[in-house]
Amino acid sequence: MVKNDHRDLNPGGIIIVLGSPNDGDGGLSSIAMERCAQALAEFRRNPDFAILPTGGWGTHFNTTDKPHAFYVQKELLARGIPEKAFLPFVKSSNTLEDASLSGPILDTYPGLELIVVTSDFHAARARYIFEHQFPERSIRISACGTELPQDALIRLQAHEDQALEELKKRPGGNARTAG
Repeated sequence: MVKNDHRDLNPGGIIIVLGSPNDGDGGLSSIAMERCAQALAEFRRNPDFAILPTGGWGTHFNTTDKPHAFYVQKELLARGIPEKAFLPFVKSSNTLEDASLSGPILDTYPGLELIVVTSDFHAARARYIFEHQFPERSIRISACGTELPQDALIRLQAHEDQALEELKKRPGGNARTAG
């Protein structure tokens, strides 16, 4: 996979692709494929932006020997995004880590706009987390539609609503210190 020294890049902004499930063979879930399609659309609109794939391991989304971000990058390469556009993987296990572990990479590119690619049901919580983690940045959430049965979408949205409310209850509503 990509071995770039990302510090050689001079991107106009950064597209962060949030992780989602893959199967035990690395096959991306429908949610992950929808996010890849959204990331590709954003890259086509912003071809000078770099791509920052997130996702490591977790029993709830990836139990393979490679980080989830590897499979996302593989899919985006197959869809035509050039290798030179990719930043190193963020090997996170949840949305809070997506943001916090992105920090050291993003610090290399101060002031650049961030486009956070996620799903429609996850957009509000992703916005809250990334805006609290990077208050000095221009952040745009790019949410793709989710093609799942209605009952599954209702469960996902309920989970997201509850998780966002829990974040807001933290002292000062601070998502930065959340684990």
